[in-house]
Amino acid sequence: MTDFNKMDRRDFLSITGKAGLSTLVASAVGVNFGLVQVAEAAVGKDKVSPFRFAILTDAHLFSFPDHKFDGILAKAVDEVMSMKPLPDFVVYCGDIAQNGTPDQLDKGKKILSKLTMPIHFIPGEHDWYLDMGAAWKGRFGNPTWSFDHKGVHFIGMNSILVRDFWTAAGMSAKERMGVMEMLESPIAGPWGVRAEQLDWLKKDVKNLKPDTPVVVFTHSPLWDYYPRWNFQTEDAPEIRDILKKFERVMAFHGHVHQTVYNKIGNMGSVGTLSTSWPWPYPDVKNAYPGMRMNRVDPADFTDGNGSQFIDLESNFKGTMHYKTWADLLPNTMKNGFEI
Repeated sequence: MTDFNKMDRRDFLSITGKAGLSTLVASAVGVNFGLVQVAEAAVGKDKVSPFRFAILTDAHLFSFPDHKFDGILAKAVDEVMSMKPLPDFVVYCGDIAQNGTPDQLDKGKKILSKLTMPIHFIPGEHDWYLDMGAAWKGRFGNPTWSFDHKGVHFIGMNSILVRDFWTAAGMSAKERMGVMEMLESPIAGPWGVRAEQLDWLKKDVKNLKPDTPVVVFTHSPLWDYYPRWNFQTEDAPEIRDILKKFERVMAFHGHVHQTVYNKIGNMGSVGTLSTSWPWPYPDVKNAYPGMRMNRVDPADFTDGNGSQFIDLESNFKGTMHYKTWADLLPNTMKNGFEI
């Protein structure tokens, strides 16, 4: 395993100096639709340079001032900024807001502005369905993007798109948002990335060689974890089929608010911790039961929450590290685990 603490810090920083979040967002995700390029780099397993990136997700910020979730997100941001070495970049995997209102999104943007590295955003359902993503896109850019970094190809996709259930029912925007806030979403039906993004993905990876390391970010899992709670993505099989030519793919998702791991073919999928609350595990048998965290303490509202970072080595072996604020991780995960 590479000793990252002994490496030159400059190897890990993708920007110099400091910039406000608005500058980072403009450079990292842009405000126009289309392919987003953050860095030009040769990709392929012989081109990878070791580096670190971090993931934050599922803050579910409310409009109330000084809500407890505000402080948990701020704590996670401070934790990222205390890492040695710092991550090259951060990915936010959706659900900054609880109800998708502009003030909630602005609150999240302000808290995240303490991060001095580039941030890449994808939306969650709580960010999107009040105004069909208008406020979110105005602040965080295109929800579909890709970029190359130190030999690795990174992809972000909007996986929370549902078929129109609101027009025929005559729902208001607030009523539509209320439906999407429901855990089981029985009215909305299954989520997906849909045809336009699938076509985009085919074009995005068409000219990449099979030995290219690929990392994918979505809000919902790219496997059928627990469809009853929309812990799945309807067209995940199509995504996996498009990416099957690659030797190895890593996929990271938010939404489930818990540690979970699964592997299908060449794709390993990893769930991430939230900064709001931990969900109980659904009553299903996981392929990797040793990846479940222990039962949380309901009297401690930070218990079961946290952030995560990934160290990638030159052979595209990754080590996942969960940063929890309580002793919840099983022995299989406490010191990080290979993905």
